Amino acid sequence: MSQCPHATQVAGFRKWQELGRQVRKGEKSLKIFGYRTKKYTEENPATGEEEEKRRAIFPVLSVFDISQTEPIEGHPQPEHPVQRLTGDDEHGIYSRVHDFITARGWTVTREHIDSAANGYTMMDGTQRIVIEKTLSPAQAAKTLIHETAHALMHGKDQIDRNTHHQGLREVEAESVAYVVAGMLGLDTTAYSVGYVTGWAAGDPAALRATAERVLATVKDIINALHTDSTEEPDAA
Repeated sequence: MSQCPHATQVAGFRKWQELGRQVRKGEKSLKIFGYRTKKYTEENPATGEEEEKRRAIFPVLSVFDISQTEPIEGHPQPEHPVQRLTGDDEHGIYSRVHDFITARGWTVTREHIDSAANGYTMMDGTQRIVIEKTLSPAQAAKTLIHETAHALMHGKDQIDRNTHHQGLREVEAESVAYVVAGMLGLDTTAYSVGYVTGWAAGDPAALRATAERVLATVKDIINALHTDSTEEPDAA
């Protein structure tokens, strides 16, 4: 975050070449911790025999964000695992969720965001939600549900941020967005599945551990949206 806050996809210099992209001349690498194991032998004090063991090593690696690279002509390009939604908001989800969260004291604005983020939620007491103004209607609707989930679930009095880390918060918010949007008729699979997988670091336990919180928030939003409507959710 401190080196490149807009980073979305990183790889080493040669890995980018394998993926058909070239790091631009003059770009400064980002430093991250890698992981590997190293073999070593140690005498077992009980038997006196040498035993082979492994220990974890976390070397500092140099990587570059995709924004620091350019396509190599003639090479197929890597597809980002998260694809923004296109098309209209046919079910008026944005306006419905907007009215729901503003009724709870939050303000929602459409502004230009100077990063790759689609939106953000201010947890500093100002109760502001900002959505990138150039998003398609469908993506804006999904993003507003995501940010609304943050507003409902991740206030300073609701979680311990020392243990409820960003990855867990993002898994929860996008899971809520996926379920709520689907119940309202908007399929967000192209965006949500890759997003949740990335933040969950491939660990399904991250989803299981927060299932009750996610479902409670989904119920809160869906019930409110249907309080004054005869429309029924598509699925539970």
